[in-house]
Amino acid sequence: MAKVKTQFTDDDVLSFVEQVDSEQKRIDSIRLIELMEEATGEKAKMFGPSIIGFGKYHYKYATGHEGVAPLLGFSPRKAAISLYTYTGSPKHEYLLEGLGKYKIGKACIYIKKLSDIDEDVLKRMMKESIDFISTLYTRI
Repeated sequence: MAKVKTQFTDDDVLSFVEQVDSEQKRIDSIRLIELMEEATGEKAKMFGPSIIGFGKYHYKYATGHEGVAPLLGFSPRKAAISLYTYTGSPKHEYLLEGLGKYKIGKACIYIKKLSDIDEDVLKRMMKESIDFISTLYTRI
């Protein structure tokens, strides 16, 4: 079984944010930290070299693969801010209604800037995602 490469680190979150390539992404990152800390009740922590994570849960798939992941997270990447706030489950597609301007991967939402989306819709999505993850996996 392959070892999980991305893990939580003790790297300083604010130092990471200060190195982000654009002022708007730095401002948006500070706001996302506030929103996600409020949603999870957990402090921001680096997850790997470029993801800011909040809270933790242990997962184990039917394949036997297991690890620890953040309940919520984001990464202020060069092309877009990646939001890890969505389960990707078809039954949660309704959570995307009214979100605003975004692109989506399997379970990742990409935004150019925070003002492109509705924060209230994002807050609802974060709550539903936390609830969903908490029913499937062990929060640690």
